[in-house]
Amino acid sequence: MPELCRFFGIIITMFYDDHAPPHFHVRYGEHKAIMTIDSLMLLEGHLPPRALGLVAEWGALHQDELRDDWA
Repeated sequence: MPELCRFFGIIITMFYDDHAPPHFHVRYGEHKAIMTIDSLMLLEGHLPPRALGLVAEWGALHQDELRDDWA
């Protein structure tokens, strides 16, 4: 699973040719989550509120790149 970004202890990764809907994986300490690219909503897992906010902000800034990576 290629690592796309790492910041503040948060690791963002993406499986290529993964199942729909388009999404990316997030790890933060012992927490794991899957977040959609289009709506930036959690599909699975849990993140602390502050980490979730940082990931959502990062996702919004990089949404076009994430869509390109998914395609």
